[in-house]
Amino acid sequence: MHLLRRFLIPLFFASMPLLHAAPKIVVDASRTGAPINPYLYGQFIEHLGRCIYGGIWAEMLEDRKFYFPVTANYAPYRSLTQTEFPVVGASPWQIMGAADSVAMISEGAFVGDHSPRIRAKSGLRQRDLGVEQGREYTGYLWLRPVGDRAAAVEVSLVWGETPQDRATVRVEVPAGDYARRPFAFKAGATTQHALLEVKTLESDVALGTLSLMPADHVHGLRRDTLALLKRLNGSIYRWPGGNFVSGYEWRDGIGDRDRRPPRKNPAWTGVEHNDFGTDEFIAFCREVGAEPVIAANTGFGDAYSAAQWVEYCNGTSRTLAGGWRARNGHPEPHQVKIWCVGNEMFGPWQLGFMQLSHYTIKHNLVATAMWKVDPSLQLIAVGDLDKLNPEHDPDAAKAGLTWSQGMLQKCAPFMTHLSEHFYEGRVPWQKKGREDLLQHVTRLRDSIRHKADGHRRLQASLPELKGRVVPIAMDEWNYWHRDYVYGELGCIYDHADGLGVAVGLHEYFRQSDMIHMAFYAQTVNVIGAIKTTKTAAEMETTGLVLELYRAQFGSVPIKLDGDFGSLDVAAALKDGGRTLTVAVVNPTAAAVDLPLDLVRRSAAGPATRWVIAAADETAHNAPGKPRQVEAVKTEGVAVAGTLTAPALSVTLVSMPLRNP
Repeated sequence: MHLLRRFLIPLFFASMPLLHAAPKIVVDASRTGAPINPYLYGQFIEHLGRCIYGGIWAEMLEDRKFYFPVTANYAPYRSLTQTEFPVVGASPWQIMGAADSVAMISEGAFVGDHSPRIRAKSGLRQRDLGVEQGREYTGYLWLRPVGDRAAAVEVSLVWGETPQDRATVRVEVPAGDYARRPFAFKAGATTQHALLEVKTLESDVALGTLSLMPADHVHGLRRDTLALLKRLNGSIYRWPGGNFVSGYEWRDGIGDRDRRPPRKNPAWTGVEHNDFGTDEFIAFCREVGAEPVIAANTGFGDAYSAAQWVEYCNGTSRTLAGGWRARNGHPEPHQVKIWCVGNEMFGPWQLGFMQLSHYTIKHNLVATAMWKVDPSLQLIAVGDLDKLNPEHDPDAAKAGLTWSQGMLQKCAPFMTHLSEHFYEGRVPWQKKGREDLLQHVTRLRDSIRHKADGHRRLQASLPELKGRVVPIAMDEWNYWHRDYVYGELGCIYDHADGLGVAVGLHEYFRQSDMIHMAFYAQTVNVIGAIKTTKTAAEMETTGLVLELYRAQFGSVPIKLDGDFGSLDVAAALKDGGRTLTVAVVNPTAAAVDLPLDLVRRSAAGPATRWVIAAADETAHNAPGKPRQVEAVKTEGVAVAGTLTAPALSVTLVSMPLRNP
């Protein structure tokens, strides 16, 4: 055995006492586990709350296609009304003029069921838009004169009370059908309560749809959110749901964006604009450098529709659906190779929920149809290790048949992975309040371990698998707290949650043989690692952890022995074994010195250290405000023998190694 090297990390909180009887970290670089799949750093986005609309997508207008009828009763908000981001449940458009000056017309509607007809010298406005002084905004509207005369309207962006606090553009359209007209503004002040107004002049008009975005958007994506998403660097994204997908008609989300029909969100609140559909999702994944995963609808959907969606994405332009894609501006196939066959079909909350014995038949029909279109697909089946439904599926419950067991017994040849989901924290279906920090930070770890160990036992017991191991795709996992600040399901994540996510990642590394994919749910605002206001975006504490580990932690885990008490320690190699990374989560109120011994290897030079720490477990980041929590990098850390983990911290160290 080579002489053990010592390694000193001098950062610590001077006011905190050190625990000198700390356990030792012994790193034997030859004791490696299964490589960490890069898809463990996956993300999930769903059409829910402000994840896409209001978070990722740059559109500023609510209900821009007039799903809700415009009425004289202007009362748009239906829930979370005491927060900055109330949920729209009625038309957000307010009539400017007499109550009867706006009527909804079905005949000749531009998109959806109806369009507003606005009488001359009247108009519509939308309130509560966020703008920044000096920033440029671009948009357009579709107009049709009513009658055989040309028509004109004035479009205004308003940021204050005086006549000078507005910019106005005159828009003219000839007689005939709907015509698209652009406009642009520069805001003269910063406010979260700007207005967009459309005022008719001498003639009645039919208003088809409108759009308003910051001029610096990136192909419809918010530039500030996109910058953080690129830093997050998620390896793979799952879309469009989630519960949403079981009522989603994917054909509504392709073609001319302005002509796609608005729908009621089938699973959650608000309107689904269908502005962010299949082609936008693929473009988004390419922009952030991630692999796309699409979840097919096995709720209200059917095998034919799922297979046709595969054809739209992966078929040549000579196929029916591939031809649609080509005519929509994408002649080359999207090559989406990983698909989820449904979402949480074990739950009675799911649209199209059915008993296990029926769903296994449907899964096999859908999977067969999808593979017929593209045999190379990897298919993720719906699983749940513990789920029994005595009230809704008495036969399966009587037999003690969990959803995962039934799916593995009846559907294993029709899947490549099996999904599992879990959430911890102050979830809305429990009354539990805030708990002790040491308990909180272990919640994700314990759930991951439970899933992995449970599947090892279950799969080994099933003769139908004939020794095959079906790997797990943990395609939803996170903390979920029921206090919503950033819209529907928009909870705050504080430093305690960041520590817990780091511990969860450590457990994924330990279970890398069984768990091949993991999708943090969700990404923006909705239980998300990134939060946005109307004009700012910021990385949450959980996002800082995901960003750090994705960028710096190794890909070949090293097995560590010993009891680390309240600490959680993980180690891995990267750069072909030339670099060692060690991470320590310390959820205690005291800094800890950890002796670090390297077996068979030695340090080849100074190390680099990153520390995410805070003086209080409730510290958190908020958009547009100074950061309370940050990842601090220190280079040139000397080799000497002890790794110091500050109080309430995640510490990650990367050091070069000499060859054996």
